[in-house]
Amino acid sequence: MRTILHEIADDKGLEILDLTVQPDHVHLSISSPPKHAPSLLANWFKGISSRKYNHRYADHDGEKIPWARGYYAGTAGHVSSETVTNYIQRHEEDDS
Repeated sequence: MRTILHEIADDKGLEILDLTVQPDHVHLSISSPPKHAPSLLANWFKGISSRKYNHRYADHDGEKIPWARGYYAGTAGHVSSETVTNYIQRHEEDDS
């Protein structure tokens, strides 16, 4: 999944600042031009990643990615990028 998310970012001209992939969720911090709405970014990463993953690795329905419909998006405008990075890394440690 990590590779696929980086492929999407490269294809869309985005920068992944931090990334944590867990069995049941992903924390992703990206830098994007303001012209991209958070909902578009969520659609790109969730939709494209599930199609690529399912095409490459899922042999039957039980192996397909069941992304939930929702997502959380926040901006780093009210907090520092270090705070966002620390949050993601702390969750990676907690979930290991």
